[in-house]
Amino acid sequence: MGRSIAIVEDEPLIRANYVEALNRFGYDARGYGSRREASSAFAMRLPELVIIDIGLGDEPEGGFDLCRELRAKSATLPLIFLTARDSDFDVISGLRLGADDYLSKDTSLHQLAARIAALFRRIESLKAPASSETVIEHGPLKLESERMRISWNGEEVPLTVTEFWMVHTLIRFPGHVKNRDQLMREAELVVDDATITSHIKRIRKKFIAVAPEFDAIETVHGVGYRWRP
Repeated sequence: MGRSIAIVEDEPLIRANYVEALNRFGYDARGYGSRREASSAFAMRLPELVIIDIGLGDEPEGGFDLCRELRAKSATLPLIFLTARDSDFDVISGLRLGADDYLSKDTSLHQLAARIAALFRRIESLKAPASSETVIEHGPLKLESERMRISWNGEEVPLTVTEFWMVHTLIRFPGHVKNRDQLMREAELVVDDATITSHIKRIRKKFIAVAPEFDAIETVHGVGYRWRP
């Protein structure tokens, strides 16, 4: 069986379509119709990736609550929102809660499969054999690729897979400006500018929570971002 994917969607027909399609793509996909049903299943065993709708049955924000719950269990579990709600407010709320990606339901199945494959690839590429683990140290920052761990003055900064990979991209070339296209390409993201901006804001907040004086990620207006050398 392929990697395990959970789809949390309250519409039975839509849920069945996604489960069937992802099984055809070689994944082991299972569907859940409510936040409660998904929560009890995940308490037994976490899948390897979760796709969540925002409105779940009688809970208009049930997907957001589930996302919070899953992030508390795992900082690196890949989470994708797949929803008919695609206002900027919802997109930013979803990313702020720690989702790796946010897609609208008119996204094609092939596009969805490409995003899923990209998230799995990013996780794999960060799991190099221990013997060749890359540790990058830059001032108070320490990045351990294989453990997908970033710490600042010895204190861990809890980043999602997407956030980790974006910091990884910036820190490899301190002082070099990375434009949004480069960040997307190197982090294997397929998102718009607003999404990149949301991720960067969220990364900064997480570093500031650990070190209030943090200002290492610099915005170069109209161009992109860089890690201060």
